[in-house]
Amino acid sequence: MTLETGPRPSVLYVCVHNAGRSQMAAAYTHRLSAGAVEVRSAGSAPAESINPAVREAMLEEGIDISAEKPKILTTDAVQASDVVITMGCGDTCPIFPGKRYEDWTLEDPAGQGVDAVRPIRDDIRRRVVQLLSELGVEPVS
Repeated sequence: MTLETGPRPSVLYVCVHNAGRSQMAAAYTHRLSAGAVEVRSAGSAPAESINPAVREAMLEEGIDISAEKPKILTTDAVQASDVVITMGCGDTCPIFPGKRYEDWTLEDPAGQGVDAVRPIRDDIRRRVVQLLSELGVEPVS
């Protein structure tokens, strides 16, 4: 895929609360692309803080997302992104011509313990690796 909006592709991950799935995807994209991809995440109805079970599951992977804060989805964030990945937020994401959109069907980690979050985390990592490959970015270990 050739992206024409800048020197690096940019990806926006959107879920309802921006406290779980989108935060995990953003963290993996940042880590596995070693900065080769510009990463954003946002929520249609952001929570107050990151889901503690999600934070714990990512720490198991050596990724600390405790400093992250849920952010509100803005039109500017969508416009500034080449790829928009939605995760269960329905029609709340604005659609702009020329953007690549994907909807990842993933279980919501809200209210779940870390044992339930791990398989969601692992599925997200697999999808991020695939996305990076499609963007022409070699994932780092």
